[in-house]
Amino acid sequence: MSKWTRRAFITSGIVAGGGVVVGIAMRPGNQVKDLAAKLGDDGANLVHTYVKIDSDNTITAIIPHAEMGQGVHTALGQMLAEELDADWDQLKLEEAPAIGEYAMYAAGRRYLLTGIDFPNLVIPTVDGMMMRVADTLNMQITGGSMSVRTTGILAMRTAGAATRQMLQQAAAEAWNVPVEEVTTEKSHLIHAASNRREPYASFAGHVAEMTPSYTPTFKDPADYKIVGTHKPRRDIPAKVDGSVKFAMDVQLPNMLYATVVRSPVPGGSVVELDDSAARSVEGVVDVIVIPATTVSSMLGDTVSAETVAIVADSYWSASKGLKELTVQWSEVGFETVSSDGIFEQFNRDISARAERQTDHVQGEAGSVFANAAKVVDADYHVPFLAHTCMEPLNATADVRADSAEIWVGCQNPLGFRRDIANSLGMDPEKVTLHNHSMGGGFGRKARPDWALQVAHLAREVGRPVQLIWSREEDVRQDFYRPAVQSRFRAAFDAQDNLLAWENTYTNKNEPIEAPLIPYAIPAQDIGYVSSPVHIPFGAWRSVDHSQHGFFTESFIDEVANAAGKDSFEFRAELLKDSPRHLAVLNKAAEEAQWSRPLPEGSGRGISLQESFGSIVAQVVEVAVVEGEVSVERVVAVIDAGIAVAPDGIAAQLESGIIYGLTAALHGEITIEKGAVVQSNFHDYKAVRMNEAPNIETHIINSGHDIGGAGEPGTPGIAPALMNAVFNATGTRVRQLPLSRFDLNYQVEETGAVG
Repeated sequence: MSKWTRRAFITSGIVAGGGVVVGIAMRPGNQVKDLAAKLGDDGANLVHTYVKIDSDNTITAIIPHAEMGQGVHTALGQMLAEELDADWDQLKLEEAPAIGEYAMYAAGRRYLLTGIDFPNLVIPTVDGMMMRVADTLNMQITGGSMSVRTTGILAMRTAGAATRQMLQQAAAEAWNVPVEEVTTEKSHLIHAASNRREPYASFAGHVAEMTPSYTPTFKDPADYKIVGTHKPRRDIPAKVDGSVKFAMDVQLPNMLYATVVRSPVPGGSVVELDDSAARSVEGVVDVIVIPATTVSSMLGDTVSAETVAIVADSYWSASKGLKELTVQWSEVGFETVSSDGIFEQFNRDISARAERQTDHVQGEAGSVFANAAKVVDADYHVPFLAHTCMEPLNATADVRADSAEIWVGCQNPLGFRRDIANSLGMDPEKVTLHNHSMGGGFGRKARPDWALQVAHLAREVGRPVQLIWSREEDVRQDFYRPAVQSRFRAAFDAQDNLLAWENTYTNKNEPIEAPLIPYAIPAQDIGYVSSPVHIPFGAWRSVDHSQHGFFTESFIDEVANAAGKDSFEFRAELLKDSPRHLAVLNKAAEEAQWSRPLPEGSGRGISLQESFGSIVAQVVEVAVVEGEVSVERVVAVIDAGIAVAPDGIAAQLESGIIYGLTAALHGEITIEKGAVVQSNFHDYKAVRMNEAPNIETHIINSGHDIGGAGEPGTPGIAPALMNAVFNATGTRVRQLPLSRFDLNYQVEETGAVG
């Protein structure tokens, strides 16, 4: 989102999809009739874009985000139900379809127009404009911990309050009483003076004819009954009993199965293909070469290189056929590249500082370093990482002469529909996309490459096709979290006061604030150099915060140690003018009993990271026995402003910690001869149950703007862990993953530990 500048948007409009969206747009008005027609039978009883009221008084909240294990449907449903005064036990949740009316206008408004205090009179026009922009850009994205803090705040809450006000107005007119005397409770309208009480359903028809307010009156948080309380997640029962339908569960008549392989070195194309043995495998129907494609979107270019697919009557047959293929791939010029070479390149480019760009400068860092009594410096490295969602990439397509249907689990249904339509040469209105629950997404399922592949295959064979990537293809053909090197210097005076902080790292990505620090250091110079590589990269849980959290929170610990000060107390002193950060840090230290002595061979480390509008502190306790690290305990504290779904936030903190712990302990994609080495969980390990620590979560409701929950738990676990390892062993680990080092020694051949 940061690639859209507010100035460019406000002054020039946005050019997208061949058209221009300027700064004045039609007010949305009442969209119900047109939308209901598009929804067909699913549009019955629609009273608002996001609300249906059935004749039995059941209310359905329509959620414009994908469910991938994060519980977003429940949290957004709580926000709508709270403002609607709905009976939670009679509320249903359903995911919105991939059509323009459910594009993410709220995200555009929050990020492009944040801080602008619009008069109520113009808010409908602003929202109408952002709806047009979001539709034009095909934005229906779930990611970036945006759902609650954008759609929840600006769309679901507004929809609930607006629908409640329309219901009150309808009842007042029917009862001939002042509207201010009509109250609501558990999906009922009440007029106490005349002892009237009727269900919302009695007035649904009238409400459907009314135009909702875009500036309704919201509840006082003190009156909340649903938001901020524990409500069992609605997606869990179906996952427990197995009735939830993932995309791989789709079965169509006459359906074939497919799997694919691409060049080991990204970008390679087929030079020679011998498919005779593959075609002789029983059940194999066809061998198809899928052309290379490039799709441009808000997320950047998605490049899918030329691909060979085996189509068969079963996935087993397709997999057997794939093993029988003989493919010679073209050279692309990166066949000699290795991980060691990439980090040597990073080191050269950081040292040269050619065309260094600046993120943040304050004070005169150069002169402070020149006159410092002591300077501490360090280099940190992190490798490429894959996503390894537990559900492998899969999709089903049925492509006909003038229309297509796609069944998939993805993070941007509207964008996928557009991309698939473009690849087929169809109008997007002719493509129907059915989005399913996902077994993890983490940013990987925002890229449409595999969905484009299955659409091509279904068109070629003239039958429905279900494409399933192997785990090996998933690991070797990812859009990886980038490898990064980050170099630091810190300057002290003679009294060991920290005076200056300098940081130069490789390759700026998203979000722009990731390398910034909350600490009150007088002089700061934070910037980056470009050092491009051929490995495709993409969003990974917490994006650049996952790298920079490790870098900055490890180095601030190193700086505290160099000053001879306690890690917690050193941070607290630098945060004395940042009360919100300090409160989170103090709570973590308190709950972890920071000063409690630990047994010999054990250690404790701390971290603090602000990301996606939330502040998280973590304390990790480890035991180190004969060089082996056991993570015993993690204490995590989050201030997400207001915890809409406290149990959901706790679950997301735990999830983010485990995901980040996997990366810190084991995660490493290495490159040899230009290609990814790893292929499955035997050489790209995940944290197993026996390695998982006890995790304690604590929530602070500070009342600040609502922040995210899905990603903020990930950045702080690696630095807190490595700081704990230092506390236990005296060894400073500056390169991940930890598994590459033997802590019985200070240095390993592959890189300096301390």
